[in-house]
Amino acid sequence: MRRVAIVLVVLVLALGGLLATRLRMQERALRGPTGGSGEIEGTEVDLSSRISARVVRLHVKKGAAVKKGDLLVSLDCADTRASLSEAQERLIAAEEQARAAEASIGAARATQQVAGAARAASEAQAASLSAQRDATSRQASRLDKLTDDVALSSRDQTRASADGLAHQVEALRAQARASQAQVGAAGATWKASAAQAQAAHASARAATASVARVRLLVDECEIAAPRDAWVTELPHEEGELVAPGTTLVRLLDLSEVRATFYLPNAELAAVKLGAPALAVADAYPGEEFPGQVSTVALKAEFTPRNIQTRSDRDRLVYPVEIVLANRAGKLRAGMPVQVTLPGTERR
Repeated sequence: MRRVAIVLVVLVLALGGLLATRLRMQERALRGPTGGSGEIEGTEVDLSSRISARVVRLHVKKGAAVKKGDLLVSLDCADTRASLSEAQERLIAAEEQARAAEASIGAARATQQVAGAARAASEAQAASLSAQRDATSRQASRLDKLTDDVALSSRDQTRASADGLAHQVEALRAQARASQAQVGAAGATWKASAAQAQAAHASARAATASVARVRLLVDECEIAAPRDAWVTELPHEEGELVAPGTTLVRLLDLSEVRATFYLPNAELAAVKLGAPALAVADAYPGEEFPGQVSTVALKAEFTPRNIQTRSDRDRLVYPVEIVLANRAGKLRAGMPVQVTLPGTERR
């Protein structure tokens, strides 16, 4: 009987000690810094192509570490490259047409200038000969007043010379009119050439845009890593035909990771954007990973239908996200961590 009593006393004392220890731990936790449990998340990047093509080669394997710019997947793009060659040939032809149109403009301008110069020269010669004709006509009139044979002979020569000059003046004026017509024709040709040049330059610009567009599609034939990361998924094998937008490679960037934990409504005032945070992972006991608060949710989760009492309000929780530098690469996606916010100890 005494032995049973001793055993009971020992059990009571042990249970009391455990209860006291549990109460002290709960009190320490209540007075400790704000925090919660979370799970490590990396940045996932799905890489795809804008074209439909066959997978020619996979340059990496699942689980491989890749650097920015590393070639990951090659696609069969013979048709796309042929389209690029065709577009480049069209661009060359359009540029040649534009140069020919510019040359036509230059030739038309030169013709117009030459015709204008010829018209000006004809008009100047006509004016000069017209003055000579007038002078000769006046001389012939003076000779008409004389009656001797010498005056009569000189008069006939002077009159003939005046008539010849009159015919030359008319011929020069006709030539000037012809030159003016050439000026008008050259102007019309210049305008037509200018319109053709404008159309040719527009065609060249369109061809340039077409080359740029097709070159962008050719660039889609090779999938390269946009950042340092790990290959987590290669959904397709070599030889498979993939549609535009199909995921070809999935990358996971763990250089900077995130963890989300939940704070109750009563502790929300203790957290601020940019506040320091510490995370401890089960895989690395005793090691702390520094970070900072990046997001505090504006809307509560797990909200009761009707909030009436203080206990109801305390059941509101808000997601809080922190970012952690992961230079050593120890933190992996899915790894559980315990997050605390230093400086938020409760008295």
